Amino acid sequence: MKMIIEINLYMCKGERVMSVVIVGGNDCMVCQYKTICKKYSYKAKVFTQVPSDFKSKIGSPDLVVLFTSTVSHSMVRCALKEAQRKNVEVVRSHTSSSNALKCILEARNNGNEYVVNE
Repeated sequence: MKMIIEINLYMCKGERVMSVVIVGGNDCMVCQYKTICKKYSYKAKVFTQVPSDFKSKIGSPDLVVLFTSTVSHSMVRCALKEAQRKNVEVVRSHTSSSNALKCILEARNNGNEYVVNE
């Protein structure tokens, strides 16, 4: 099933919190995705279905994560188009596991590139 997790930028105790949009994933992992994002100082908003106006819901995140195995091609195209228009970094991962998300966020927080090892 398709899922979008939109994480909004906000201020927490004077510190800037990063924002990310995760496109794809599993419904049963929603709580785990939220917990992982919170651990890495991201705040999550979850959409279990594609919103009617998906491109306007993406916002201006710092990062777009595409879980490519669990998302439609049309959603990927829309997310990539908006990311390119807003000059947002995009990371693709074939797996939508919690470990994949942890690796992506950890690499991003450390200023490294996420490397897919499949």
